[in-house]
Amino acid sequence: MTNKKLRIGYLSTFYHTSFILMGTRWLEEKLNINAQWSMFGGGPAIVDAFSRGEVDIGYIGLPPVMIGIDRGVPIICVGGGHVEGTVMIGPPGCGTLEDMGGDTGSVLEQFRGGCIGCPPSGSIHDVIIRNLLEEHDLGESVEVRNFAWADFIPDALANGQVDAAIGTPPLSVAAARVCGAKVVIPPSKLWPFNPSYGIIVSHELLRDRGGLVEDFLRLHEDASNLIRDEPERAARVVSELVEVVDSDFILQTYRVSPRYCAGLPREYIDSTMAFVPVLRNLGYVVNELDEGDVFDMTVIEKVHPGEHHYFL
Repeated sequence: MTNKKLRIGYLSTFYHTSFILMGTRWLEEKLNINAQWSMFGGGPAIVDAFSRGEVDIGYIGLPPVMIGIDRGVPIICVGGGHVEGTVMIGPPGCGTLEDMGGDTGSVLEQFRGGCIGCPPSGSIHDVIIRNLLEEHDLGESVEVRNFAWADFIPDALANGQVDAAIGTPPLSVAAARVCGAKVVIPPSKLWPFNPSYGIIVSHELLRDRGGLVEDFLRLHEDASNLIRDEPERAARVVSELVEVVDSDFILQTYRVSPRYCAGLPREYIDSTMAFVPVLRNLGYVVNELDEGDVFDMTVIEKVHPGEHHYFL
């Protein structure tokens, strides 16, 4: 009999292991738990759900987690998931980073006076693009338009409501299909090793059901391995679950930035903590967050003690 309930907040990001765990039902079959999945429009919305005590685990990029921690939401990162999951895209006629000889400023300059579509305010994509625009003195010259649901951005790009967009690999694949959009700045060039998502838990869950957190992370790692080692099989699982996209779409998504692992290596942590001054500069946080405020390594060190797999 199923006697344990786990409330999980997730996003519509197909390369997250949430879709593998839902499609395979490993949580129910291997852990004998009642997994209650709730989809949200962005990481900040999951953080808000944590603040209301409505979820136990969340799939979230680290900047919104840090914003939540700064305002007192009792959450912490216990595992990784993916790095370099932010990509900038534009219409077919725009210049790419390669076209501009690797000059990011020139890429951004072509959108002066224009608008860049972006997932919700406070999401990792929002923080990255606003910081990039500030670094190139374009913060007042290029509008960042936040969408509560990033799924609407490809149509906005196709209809000319925005001139470019930034978001996840699935966004780039969808936009390519909708309007021939192309990658303008690839994930590795926007913010190396940026923590596109991690496994976030409530302090209460970690304190009272640490064994369940460990079991979840083990299955999360198994799902990460499936995506990395058997992408065709993983893509079939996801496409059969969601039904609205085919397995080829999922495979294309996996290939945009193949950086999957449950581990929390030093590079992941350092890249995350480098967001602190950026978040302060943008006015998203007021406190100096320490590593221990954001990460608890005790469980993942048991689950994934060896070398990480992000760059295999």
